[in-house]
Amino acid sequence: MAKSSAIKVLEHCYVSPPPNSVPPTSLPLTFFDIPWLFFTPSQPLFFYEYPHPTSHFISTTVPNLKHSLSLTLQHCYPLAGNLNSPPQPGKPQLVYTDGDKVRLTLAESGGDFNRLSGNRPRNVNEFYQLVPELPTNVSCEEQLLPLLAIQITVFPNHGICIGLAYHHVAADGRTFNNFMKTWASFCSHGDSFSIKSLPSFDRKVIVDSHELEGIFLKEWWKRKSSEDIVAGNGAANKASLSDMVRATFVVGSTDMERIKKWIIAECKKDNVPLPIHLSAYVLTCAFIWVCLIKTQERKIEKCYDQDPNYLGFIAGGITRLDFPVPASYFGNCVGFGRAKAMRKELMGEDGVVVAAKAIGSTVKRLDKAIFEGAEKWISDWVVLFGSELHVMVAGSPKLDLYETDFGWGRAKKIEEISIDCMRAISLTESRDVEGGIEVGLALPKTKMDAFSSLFNGGLKALL
Repeated sequence: MAKSSAIKVLEHCYVSPPPNSVPPTSLPLTFFDIPWLFFTPSQPLFFYEYPHPTSHFISTTVPNLKHSLSLTLQHCYPLAGNLNSPPQPGKPQLVYTDGDKVRLTLAESGGDFNRLSGNRPRNVNEFYQLVPELPTNVSCEEQLLPLLAIQITVFPNHGICIGLAYHHVAADGRTFNNFMKTWASFCSHGDSFSIKSLPSFDRKVIVDSHELEGIFLKEWWKRKSSEDIVAGNGAANKASLSDMVRATFVVGSTDMERIKKWIIAECKKDNVPLPIHLSAYVLTCAFIWVCLIKTQERKIEKCYDQDPNYLGFIAGGITRLDFPVPASYFGNCVGFGRAKAMRKELMGEDGVVVAAKAIGSTVKRLDKAIFEGAEKWISDWVVLFGSELHVMVAGSPKLDLYETDFGWGRAKKIEEISIDCMRAISLTESRDVEGGIEVGLALPKTKMDAFSSLFNGGLKALL
């Protein structure tokens, strides 16, 4: 396994919105935001090809990146602010004061850009030097928690990596994607770029008809008082990363069609109803879930066939709500789904059918009633993070992240680093395979080898 190359820090600085461009603002957390208080920051990395030396990066690219980021923060100012967690029974809120800023680190790496931005297994620790530091917890003494940090690392004459760490409490994937696209547009088009739809910060559009805010706040204060705040506490799991590798697997549209036809054939053969929702997302998640369960099974000595296994995922809320929320809304507007199946069934010959039925049924239930069982969102998450057998899905293939162009073309590779400590997989639309989905995961080397064998062997078997 190749060793990581040292990073040379070129500059630590801060970027703010233009002076006096944003008034002091406080945004109360909604019930959609509060559950994310329990999570460590998201840590996406965007790799871009960049055939220029460090001198060009410093003299030309860096000033443009700083200026465009400042203009973007003028419109997405909560990310430049802080999370304010007042003493109990106060309600956490996002606060922005003139002069608030985002920490920006500029660095240079002598590492192998092409290898890091590839799909093959690489040691997970090679990526952490590309991720900016951001506090993960609110102490009793310090109530203000920064929400965003950025690190831009140049690989001379090869590439650039834009690494970010942001607290999900401020933005869901849709909101953060809008932030990234806006920054990229200002960077590539200059001050002439005009935002078509300005972010909406109106919290009144979020209607708490199920009185979830009180339930979630109670959970927050209970766990905060016991210092058990972050469900996927990264620091607690760093020691277990030494043997872990990161890899990406692509499920193409032809693969999905094979999986779908196989599921239909098996259901007809067994004379059982078809799964009610066989979308690309469901087909991909079902296949990956079964491969992961079989991978984990090989290393788990004590197991029980009748134990339930869960696959947790995020469901977009804007199209599922019975009240209107603008697409430009800045904040969280997602629900939580948890598909359930027995391990014995997932391990069986028809495991993918079982998984597809469980996931598809959960998706359709969320379509019909996204808040059904919502009072258990936080406790369900705790169950998912508490067991190696359960799987969490991060990201969405619907966001077109690869179209984020800073003027250097489409991203070459996108990685989500936070999955290392979350026992999660990440989903992104495929860069090179039309209609495909990239699946990112981090596993111990022996398990990754087993997963790769199951993944490739499973697709061949469907032929």
